[in-house]
Amino acid sequence: MSLHSDIESIVKSMGLELYDTVIANEFDETIFRVSVISPEFEDAKRKSVDLDTYVELTHLLSPLLDVTPPVSGEYRLEVGSPGIERKLTTLDHFKKSIGEDVALVYGDKEKLRAKLTAVEGNKLTFENEDEKVTINFNDIKKAKTYFEW
Repeated sequence: MSLHSDIESIVKSMGLELYDTVIANEFDETIFRVSVISPEFEDAKRKSVDLDTYVELTHLLSPLLDVTPPVSGEYRLEVGSPGIERKLTTLDHFKKSIGEDVALVYGDKEKLRAKLTAVEGNKLTFENEDEKVTINFNDIKKAKTYFEW
């Protein structure tokens, strides 16, 4: 098994979904970020994960990462939410973001801000007041969720 699948198994054992793992370098420090989400919804919104659950998951992941480190050298483990405004880089990220507002650049630098309504294969459907647009995943250059305050 790979480290990613081992992490995913531990996350699933806590009743959560693995959103992403990222290695980041900030202020001369290497950070291994594990982002998780709840698979449950309440009032058409994804339920939040509480701080105690993040702490428990950190304690479960630490021994695994001691045996199979994600990077060579020193690093800091961060376990948390991917955030309300987050980058969408994989088809799985889009599937987990259905019903959310997305800002994206696609094709020849065309821009769109709309609600993601469906993901079928590589086809993503977005809707706003003016239009309904279907875009091939491979044509998307950049995308992120956004929150209208």
